[in-house]
Amino acid sequence: MRTTRSLAAAALAATLLTTAACTTNPETGNRRIDRTVAGAVLGGLGGYLLGDLVGGRGDRTEKILGAGIGAIAGGAVGNYMDRQEAELRRQTAGTGVDVIRQGDDLVLRMPSGITFDVDRSDIKPQFQSTLDEVAQTLGQYNQTYIDVLGHTDSTGSDAYNQALSERRAQAVAGYLSSRGVAPARMAARGFGETQPIADNATEYGRAQNRRVEIKVVPFRG
Repeated sequence: MRTTRSLAAAALAATLLTTAACTTNPETGNRRIDRTVAGAVLGGLGGYLLGDLVGGRGDRTEKILGAGIGAIAGGAVGNYMDRQEAELRRQTAGTGVDVIRQGDDLVLRMPSGITFDVDRSDIKPQFQSTLDEVAQTLGQYNQTYIDVLGHTDSTGSDAYNQALSERRAQAVAGYLSSRGVAPARMAARGFGETQPIADNATEYGRAQNRRVEIKVVPFRG
């Protein structure tokens, strides 16, 4: 099954980092990913590798195929993502959203200051028009997986930050779905304060760490 192959690939990646994320079933002898351990291990990679596992990418592959969405042929991936990147950059220009290219993947980094009020998880009305355009492009370029990842700074308790990051990621994913992006392509996860990209000792750094990211990964053939 595709799910099994996807999990096997994830297990291999984790093994290259540490063998702690894999366990062996004593009855069958089969190795599998310990999801709890893997989450802790892969969390140190800045969230992006772990983002590949959000919601089970193998499960999404089957749902995407079931929805009649085909994969991108290998040689066409670069051009497909180039065109999508150009459109997303045009739509988000001047909004404070960063569009980051990572190989063939795209990350839209949205600081919480432009997307949410303090301690809130409802999207600001003034930002909805930007998300509307992003949703339009994500719907047009539908041969991709979409991971929505929530992050906070270190102010407040771990538990509170975790819950807030989850609510914000779910809010963005829900909004994109309401604008026509197929839910089968998406998964959302909150990382709380565990994935900082700047120094939490400064206000500037904390502002950078409060963010939601939309990671767009090509669905390859």
